[in-house]
Amino acid sequence: MTVHPSLQNYADAWTHAVEAIAELVQPLAEGEWNRATPCPGWSVRDIVSHVIGMECEMLGDPRPIHSLPRDLYHVQSDFARYMEMQVDVRRHHTAPEMTSEFEYVLIRRARQLRNENRSPDTLVRAPLGAEQNLELAYRMRAFDTWVHEQDLRVALGKPGNIDSPGAYVARDCLLEALPKVVAKDAGTPPNSAVVFDVSGPVEFLRTVRVDADGRGSVDGSPSLGPLVTFATDWETFYRLACGRVRPAAVADRIKVDGDAGLAEAILRVIAVTP
Repeated sequence: MTVHPSLQNYADAWTHAVEAIAELVQPLAEGEWNRATPCPGWSVRDIVSHVIGMECEMLGDPRPIHSLPRDLYHVQSDFARYMEMQVDVRRHHTAPEMTSEFEYVLIRRARQLRNENRSPDTLVRAPLGAEQNLELAYRMRAFDTWVHEQDLRVALGKPGNIDSPGAYVARDCLLEALPKVVAKDAGTPPNSAVVFDVSGPVEFLRTVRVDADGRGSVDGSPSLGPLVTFATDWETFYRLACGRVRPAAVADRIKVDGDAGLAEAILRVIAVTP
């Protein structure tokens, strides 16, 4: 590969996850493509359609011209509507059509990676007609693809890769979102701290601090007197933060110390993926 060093980690994580998805879906029978996944409203077919669509966008392909049905309950925002387009247009594709298109788009993307010589700050297309730099685009594809790999593994009963390269990209993305969740969305008081103690194959201890102006930041040093401490395992943490499970469903896997009301407020808004 000729990608810039700052892109290599994301390229490797994406490759690992997307190849795992290809391996998972290649042998599926037609009916298995309709299995529900933890991703709200999406089946196995829908997840793979989404990944195909996003990789087509990375390749610069034109978006499909398609009218969405009005009865998709999980489509509640312009962002969701944008994402649903690539999914709904493939809802009636057969298993062979899905696997062959997926294989073809991966061949094209692998060629794009091999020939990648753009700088990380090059602006590329982002959802809803926006732009983002190439490094962020690579990072978000690695994050998104790993999370959807896990969606498929849950749906198909084939756990694995919970600590693969994409897991660490996901960890960093989710930790980056925590200050807003804790400080703004949950309304944690100024001059206070909230600790997340996560165990398992991807483990970390992070403190979200809210300053006198109500702004949040996250660091790896412990807090002497946090208002709340959450202790849970990595799988539960990522599923909560990615909106794959409701807090009440995994209450037995979350240990909370401190202000119960604040803890409940944080858990209510902890899902950071749209």
